[in-house]
Amino acid sequence: MAQIFKPKLFSILKSGLSKKQFTTDVMAGVVVGIVALPLAIAFAVASGVSPEKGLITAVVAGFLISVFGGSRVQIGGPTGAFIVIVYGIVEQYGIDGLIISTIMAGVFMILFGVLKLGALLKFIPNPLVVGFTSGIALVIFSTQIKDALGLEISKFSSEFIPKWITYFENLGSVNPLALIITIASILMVVFSKKITKKIPGSFIAIIVTTLVVQLFNLPVTTIESFFGEIPGNISITVPEIELSGLKNYLAPALTIALLGSIESLLSAVVSDGMISGNHRSNTELIAQGIANVVTPFFGGIPATGAIARTATNVKNGGRTPISGITHALTLLLIMLFFGKWAKLIPMSCLAGILIVVAYNMSEWRSFVSILKNSWFDKLVLLSTFFLTVLADLTIAIEVGVVLSAILFMKRMADVSEKGITKELDTDVLEDYSILPKDVSVYEISGPLFFASAKEYAQVIKSVGYASKILIIRMRHVPFMDSTGIQNFKSAIKNLRDAGISIKLSGVNSDVKNDLDKNGITKLVGNENIFDAFDKAVKDAKEIRI
Repeated sequence: MAQIFKPKLFSILKSGLSKKQFTTDVMAGVVVGIVALPLAIAFAVASGVSPEKGLITAVVAGFLISVFGGSRVQIGGPTGAFIVIVYGIVEQYGIDGLIISTIMAGVFMILFGVLKLGALLKFIPNPLVVGFTSGIALVIFSTQIKDALGLEISKFSSEFIPKWITYFENLGSVNPLALIITIASILMVVFSKKITKKIPGSFIAIIVTTLVVQLFNLPVTTIESFFGEIPGNISITVPEIELSGLKNYLAPALTIALLGSIESLLSAVVSDGMISGNHRSNTELIAQGIANVVTPFFGGIPATGAIARTATNVKNGGRTPISGITHALTLLLIMLFFGKWAKLIPMSCLAGILIVVAYNMSEWRSFVSILKNSWFDKLVLLSTFFLTVLADLTIAIEVGVVLSAILFMKRMADVSEKGITKELDTDVLEDYSILPKDVSVYEISGPLFFASAKEYAQVIKSVGYASKILIIRMRHVPFMDSTGIQNFKSAIKNLRDAGISIKLSGVNSDVKNDLDKNGITKLVGNENIFDAFDKAVKDAKEIRI
């Protein structure tokens, strides 16, 4: 167990932490705490629960994830991805059902870590992740239309199409003031960075719109008029648990656990790239599990690693879990001493903030890019997207995983039938020792797909950084899927940024077509892609001369 669970905080404290870095981490944590404040409130409200539950989650879960996590810079708390799930669980099972589902999800995540399933992420294809993320973004956007327009709707369907029908039927009740506040909030969030990068746009939007609404007594819905008072304290909540009914919560709990694991590890991978670090995936899963087991007893909702807040942490100098701990303590102080003022925030302001969040989550560029790839990737992407929007996220993930596996087997069968195209070497050079010492060769054997993409990308980078010229042999690569393309492109870009020349050899026509469509040919340079290995070697030697 000691080898599986090794929190980064303990390792860092053991090796020593400089006073300068400690100070920088504290300052970064304060900034992230301010950034997290409006998001925590907005995510809770959008999830159908009272705003303090979002703050409690950011405080308790954020603290636990930083203390026990396997990443140096991960910031934990409520995220937009859970809005759809939490709303559905609360609607069907109530708050007690949400608490039980979250605790069970936490247990599942701890088991994922203990069973060393931290590498699970590599088996989740990129089209599936983009599909359900884009679907969630569209659903979040659709949930905010009521408050964005100030519509007077007491109750409407949670299903996507009936919900929009209700919106159109009630367009006559639009509150122009609410719409103006929504638009103003969006503009402040988007354009505030041009004025100041120290204060987040969402925080500015909340302060400005709240002051305007209160000073001019504008007739718009606020948190107080919708939810009532916001408690300024944290108390223990124990749900009523009937053992016979636990089976009802297995599906939602597993959905929370899978989505939380995927999002947390994605965030950790992204932050690794930003700080050139390596997270401990199994430790991270156990920490996320602990947070989701404990937080519901304090009245919180599901939590996971938050990519945007983690990136904000890194950009402000955070390099150790001290910044995440500070972020949680900052939010706790705000909640205890200033929480009572949060009830004055206009609902239309929160809607504007969440519309921006939905846009950022949509990954529309990745969505469009995948639509240019093979029909395998398109089918997984569109199936997951439409099932997320029109049916259920649990079904979407299940169908996406099964569909990916079936299509991969079909693809491999097709490759076996037509055979692998051989590299057109005229004089194949297999003795790498006669190459100049700063020219390295790495050969990819087999398809570059979602289960192997991460490992190949890591090795390519490690080999490449030790060279001035890297020749990547691709004679035995029959195809690349979207995940493989994304990881390959990222590795190539990192090496190019480090001043390393990349040459590809033995690229078949199908793979070359994928490289062209996804901008990798432009990144490498068409003159650096060869049909034969000896041609790549000759070119590398000429550069050296």
